[in-house]
Amino acid sequence: MTVVTEYLETKAIAFEVLPHGMAFTAEDEARSLGVDPHVIAKTLLVDTRWGRALAVIPGDRRVDMDLLRDAVGDHAAHLAGETEILGNFPEHDLGALPPLGAMLDLPTYVDGDLLRHEFVVFAAGSQRLAVRARTQDLFEQEHVTVTRLTIDPSDPYV
Repeated sequence: MTVVTEYLETKAIAFEVLPHGMAFTAEDEARSLGVDPHVIAKTLLVDTRWGRALAVIPGDRRVDMDLLRDAVGDHAAHLAGETEILGNFPEHDLGALPPLGAMLDLPTYVDGDLLRHEFVVFAAGSQRLAVRARTQDLFEQEHVTVTRLTIDPSDPYV
């Protein structure tokens, strides 16, 4: 049991625990689990003038800072550094924050493209443990703001 799986159980969200080899990136995690990197919910910690927030994007994408800043309404917002992440969330491995803003008491912004999948896979607070859950079940209870945070590199209009 982890803090993440205990939280999911208290919310009655069905999930599957997926142990895997050490993964430092979403791409490593996807490869280790044999899943499409796009279904990985990569969670980023964002510093804004109002405090911290989570940005959740598909694992095969990079956040577009202009879109993120527009979403949070702060043109000085930036991604938190490793020291800030470890200092604020010592119970989670670096790079393994879950997309659970309610659990972390943070507002959460989710890239809408992630919602097109029936299931998502995300870090369970450990670089060796992931969780698979129904996308709707997970994000419906999290009260997230769905917005565009990434640009699809295959989109001919960008």
